[in-house]
Amino acid sequence: MRAASEAMEFERAAALRDRIRALTTVQGTQGINPRGVAEADVVALHMEQGQACVQVFFIRANQNWGNKDFYPRLAADVSAAEVMEAFLGQFYDNKEPPRQVILSDQVENPDLMVEALSQKAGRRVELLVPQRGEKADLVQGALRNARESLARRMAESATQGRLLSGLAEAFGLEAPPQRIEVYDNSHIMGTDAVGAMIVAGPEGFLKNSYRKFNIKGTELTPGDDFGMMKEVLNRRFSRLMKEDPDRDKGLWPDLLLIDGGAGQVSAVAQIMAEHGVEDIPMVGVAKGVDRDAGKEEFHRPGARPFALRHNDPVLYFVQRLRDEAHRFAIGTHRAKRAKAVGATPLDEVPGVGATRKRALLQHFGSAKAVARADLADLKAVEGISDTLAETIYGFFHDGK
Repeated sequence: MRAASEAMEFERAAALRDRIRALTTVQGTQGINPRGVAEADVVALHMEQGQACVQVFFIRANQNWGNKDFYPRLAADVSAAEVMEAFLGQFYDNKEPPRQVILSDQVENPDLMVEALSQKAGRRVELLVPQRGEKADLVQGALRNARESLARRMAESATQGRLLSGLAEAFGLEAPPQRIEVYDNSHIMGTDAVGAMIVAGPEGFLKNSYRKFNIKGTELTPGDDFGMMKEVLNRRFSRLMKEDPDRDKGLWPDLLLIDGGAGQVSAVAQIMAEHGVEDIPMVGVAKGVDRDAGKEEFHRPGARPFALRHNDPVLYFVQRLRDEAHRFAIGTHRAKRAKAVGATPLDEVPGVGATRKRALLQHFGSAKAVARADLADLKAVEGISDTLAETIYGFFHDGK
């Protein structure tokens, strides 16, 4: 996988990565049904080159119920005991610990941790660091998974780093971007319009940072993509100016990718100038001849459009970024449209929530029938009080 990645054969590297993951899953679930451990979490930590992976196996009823890996961020010169203690505190913050927690590394304050976990569970919780026997074998298996998972992640990070460096070279950036924001819009003939922002960096897509924007502009012409993009960027950077005016919280992008050509880039540049932000590079990604993938043109303010060679890994990388933004925008638009399709005048009646709305629709068959119902019929609906029935009747018959 690493050799393929270094040779820029990213599709082959990805296929090999998926095979490794599949094999690891097989290794992680075969033969790990311990006879002597009825209920436990096995927590193994592997640290390497300033990064860490924590692998957790879940043993219930003497069976392995699966495993999950975590990648905690490390401070400088942090010890394994500190990482393990911090991880356990966060991991069990919102879940009940099992009767045993089997660790690869001891925590700094085992007595305090045992007390905290026992209080959380409402019973005694054991904290073990086994040196031999079946429990030690479980830890070794989890450690192997942690080591392999971290190796895969580091290999993927190295590949991502090379792609970011290539992106910086292709677009004339001073340094590889650490935060890329990609914007797209979605609508049907201007209705249910939404804007979408995805974020990517050295660790890949940062889905916790994705944002959606319901287009609110009432003066926009239906389908006005320029106007929508202006609204999205205006709201985005207005909020940035309030939340991180000194740019020291890592919220500001190093590169903006816009789905569109020269017109979209010009609109975005205008918004940025209005906010006094003119030092963030932006690139418009426009579909090329016949709208074929691979023929994209790239637009920058004040520069002639250019293209990358058809088999350039950076081109594939930009296509993935754009496609992810498009996927997120489409998904957000569909969710908004589905909600709008399910809306009825009942949603505006005070005191009518989802349960009472459902009861009314089941009783009368439609919102129109509810609006036409007389007061006695409304009072006959299960779950509708006399007072609420009068409110509903008054809402639809005001002044009659």
